[in-house]
Amino acid sequence: MKQYIVDAFTDKPFHGNPAAVCVTDAWLPDETMQAIAAENNLAETAFAVKEGDRYRIRWFTPMAEEELCGHATLAASFVILSFYEPDADEVRYTSISGDLSVKRKGDLFELNFPTYPLREIPVTDDMEKAFGARPVKAILGLDLNCVFDSEETVRKLTPDYALLKRLPGRIWNATAKGIEYDCVSRSFTPEITVPEDPVCGSAHCQIADWWSKTLGKRIIRAYQASARGGELICEPLGNGRIALRGKAVLAAAAELMAL
Repeated sequence: MKQYIVDAFTDKPFHGNPAAVCVTDAWLPDETMQAIAAENNLAETAFAVKEGDRYRIRWFTPMAEEELCGHATLAASFVILSFYEPDADEVRYTSISGDLSVKRKGDLFELNFPTYPLREIPVTDDMEKAFGARPVKAILGLDLNCVFDSEETVRKLTPDYALLKRLPGRIWNATAKGIEYDCVSRSFTPEITVPEDPVCGSAHCQIADWWSKTLGKRIIRAYQASARGGELICEPLGNGRIALRGKAVLAAAAELMAL
């Protein structure tokens, strides 16, 4: 079976967020997909099977199946539109998180993803201890999104992962107003084997939506300030949807033999 590794939200190999992608004719057993994801040991491995005019997509971390992953969906779309349906300019998906779509627009891929209800919650001492700096705001959605006083603070954070896991949320995001970008962020994921997500698309469904309302800007240029780094162009569309735009580059292609 063919497997591709794609670096998402970047145009430079070995930057952005790597994801493995397998496009198959039929579903493998769940335990096999989980074993492949564990073998890859990347933040996400995406599996896609065509069903009618759509693909059903599923995402696996090395430890468990996920309900939504932006960068692996971008990676899967890059593979499908490059190698399986090169004459198409859009991929439509069915997923556990509902219907998704990705359009090719020049050298960018545009993901149409859901947003999530966001509510401000009190900043606590536990948040300060976990992140290593005190947030100025805390916004809870699918993830805990903590807003800090400066880009420098976000870049220098050295969180305590054990304490982060005691806070509410699926992922723990740190964000601040940017200098060259509208916002900078980091996403911490100690529940899986990759403690910091290099570039998290689903996190920006919340982060960019909040910054768009806060800054009064329709389009948010976002930078994920991880060691690998990555760029996103985000545009809330209304009706609970957001467009995430980014580039992608092929890093590797291989044959899986142990099936």
